[in-house]
Amino acid sequence: MTGVFITIDTEYSYGLAARRRPVSREENFARSISCETAEGAVGIGYQMDLFERHGLKGVFFVDPMPALVYGTEAIADVVGPIVDRGHDVQLHLHAEWLALAGPANPLGNRTGRNIRDFTFDEQCTLIDHARSVLMAAGAPRPVAFRAGNYGANDDTLRALAELGFTHETSHCPGIAASESECGIALGSEDRHPTSRWGVVAVPIGCIDNFGGGLRHAQLTALSAPEMRAALLHARDEAFASFTLVSHSFELLCRDRRRINRIVRRRFENLCETVAELPGIDSATYAANPPSPAKRDEPRPVLPLNGVRSGLRVAEQAVANALYAREWPRRARETATMGIFMVC
Repeated sequence: MTGVFITIDTEYSYGLAARRRPVSREENFARSISCETAEGAVGIGYQMDLFERHGLKGVFFVDPMPALVYGTEAIADVVGPIVDRGHDVQLHLHAEWLALAGPANPLGNRTGRNIRDFTFDEQCTLIDHARSVLMAAGAPRPVAFRAGNYGANDDTLRALAELGFTHETSHCPGIAASESECGIALGSEDRHPTSRWGVVAVPIGCIDNFGGGLRHAQLTALSAPEMRAALLHARDEAFASFTLVSHSFELLCRDRRRINRIVRRRFENLCETVAELPGIDSATYAANPPSPAKRDEPRPVLPLNGVRSGLRVAEQAVANALYAREWPRRARETATMGIFMVC
């Protein structure tokens, strides 16, 4: 059985809070967590509805750092429904929020974009603080961690081990080192869960891509057929686990006011696929966390299928035209017609 970890990075928007005229906590929640639109909500409530409709469990990596600005109640509003509905809550951490914390900053006046920007001792302080807030908000004691922006390093692994965590999942082999903010000393060939500095480093899944590179297993990065093929490949290669990434707000357009119908359909297809394919099932860190792989050779990735991935490129072009930014309706319709004609 291959355990599929459908992980949702669940976070208030730092960008909305850091504006010259920041939005209220309530509006940030509506646009980042519940994801309310005129056509309905597609945030964590909708995602849990889909999980439960198909008998699946999700892993929600919740960022408690916005409590520095909004208070612990803001995190409790996120954590409470997830715990009540029986899904998994683990720890996420966006260090950017320190810039807005003022006297609440647990590091005094130290700020940084990523947790890797801090010393080992500072990372221990930040992770311990974030865990305490998460648990005060109603979450069970977390065992797994993912850094905001994937921006961890080996000191992060050491800090997590020091604090009693067992798993870390910021290593993303499908993002080239030149484009990644992850500083963990693992490469694109490190695609198995592996013991490192006292914790299990769990990589994000990936597939072969054009140009000899890799494509990471994120909802906005792979098409529904690619995700299905990747899961079949993982099962047939006897992978014990495969990790996919999404976000609480990922079914919205970039303006976070309209539904991205293409990505929403991908999420629906993903849930249907995990539910119907024999030999795979959803997995959580609370119930069945990944174990280090017993073999050392690089995990084989799904080979490139030019037609399948080419259709994803075309689909992405349509999605970008429709949903990348707020266009006047007539302009969006004209652009869409042109793209479909080209495709």
